Amino acid sequence: MKSIVLILLITSFASLSYAKTLRLSEPVASDATSETFGLVFDTSLPNIALSQLDSSPSKHLEQMFTLEAPIAKVCQKKGCFFIIQSENRVFRVSFRDYGFFIPTDSSGKNIVLNGELVQKELTPEQASHFQADLQVDTDSIRAGLVYEIVADSIRIPSA
Repeated sequence: MKSIVLILLITSFASLSYAKTLRLSEPVASDATSETFGLVFDTSLPNIALSQLDSSPSKHLEQMFTLEAPIAKVCQKKGCFFIIQSENRVFRVSFRDYGFFIPTDSSGKNIVLNGELVQKELTPEQASHFQADLQVDTDSIRAGLVYEIVADSIRIPSA
């Protein structure tokens, strides 16, 4: 009897932790090591380092590129955006036309994306909304003039 109760408890806890991860989009491609969300990945785009975006963001505005970076935090409400950080700057990464989402358990994973850098004015209401969706206390998203990445495709490691 004790073993049955123990199995039920373990199963309950496992299903609770699984239920917390949202996957509102299916990958457009996958292999043994990764899943790609959004559009099929474009390998012809130039690679750019996060340090380049950090040191001279205005130089890279509205130019398509490939970028590799670790995800600092994912929106826990839907997986509709995430945060990457360089030494001096935080970049919010959104998805073109709100067209796809990533799994909410992607924080800490080193992703590769196709996207472009844009500059926009973030209102206090938008900043507050984004902070709430991250479900952490952070001042990484602030109102004002910001640089954001709009991604068309994101490749995320499977494990």
